Amino acid sequence: MKNVEMKKENFTAVHTLVNYSEEGIVQAAKTDKELPDENTYVKANDISFHNGVIEVDVCGKLLPDAPDYARGFIGIVFRANENDSEFESFYIRPTNGKGCTDPVRRIHGCQYFSYPGYTFSYFREFGISQYEGQVETIALGEWSHIRAEIEDDRGVFFVDGVKVLEVNGFKHGPDSRGSVGLYVDIGTDGYFRNLQVECLD
Repeated sequence: MKNVEMKKENFTAVHTLVNYSEEGIVQAAKTDKELPDENTYVKANDISFHNGVIEVDVCGKLLPDAPDYARGFIGIVFRANENDSEFESFYIRPTNGKGCTDPVRRIHGCQYFSYPGYTFSYFREFGISQYEGQVETIALGEWSHIRAEIEDDRGVFFVDGVKVLEVNGFKHGPDSRGSVGLYVDIGTDGYFRNLQVECLD
């Protein structure tokens, strides 16, 4: 498992505003993109990822101007191509976790999506529900640990040590390869630390 030092020289901002702290925390917010589930992430440099494990601690807060539907969306990107036009992603919605009393929102605690064509809006429009799951441990302003185990066209995702989602059939296929990134969406003031990547091929 490779520890990625959370320093400016190790990352490239993709439609995000980024700050780096001396404590090894990367802070990111989405910029110049208006739709959800877009290519808004901080890309780790010099990683070519196909199969393996990605782990990172994340903390999602809301920006002062966040819209009502903002959920603190925060997570990871993997197998991003060179021009950032295709990737797979997994993220959590901290507002839909342990502090949420709405049973409908609670079942939407995490999400897999594939950019550009397979966003959560697409899945909702066509009643496709297998790419979301409930996450009991998450909350705004609290650190959570994401672990993604990726093999060919299958991914198993854990949050705080609990399996929350399994995806069979990544939309970009079993052979895609690319970068790993730190993902934020609309209204999120996102914090990341302790990024680890293990490439198994």
